[in-house]
Amino acid sequence: MEILRQFGIIIALAFAGEILHALIPLPIPASIYGILLLFVFLRKKILHVIQVRETVHFLIETMPIMFVPAAAGLIDAWDLIRPQLIPYLVMIIVSLLVVMVISGLTTQFIIRHQKKTM
Repeated sequence: MEILRQFGIIIALAFAGEILHALIPLPIPASIYGILLLFVFLRKKILHVIQVRETVHFLIETMPIMFVPAAAGLIDAWDLIRPQLIPYLVMIIVSLLVVMVISGLTTQFIIRHQKKTM
């Protein structure tokens, strides 16, 4: 029963994200609003990690299954993708490198900032 309560909390935050997405005229996906709400609630100690831990672990473990339909869709669209394969691969590689560099620099910045505040 605990996992249902935890899942309800996550669904409620996702729903609140949907409401914020409808009310705030910014091009930000509703799921991002939900994640930000979860982050703020955890940070402000309105919600504690223990209150959602079990469900979060379950959702992370099942996440790879969520990509199966997308992969099947790519297989169905192969005739459309094939002529543009090289540009797609270049975009994927460049964006992957940019994300890796920015993530690494951000992580280093946060670690250095945390060491200074200790």
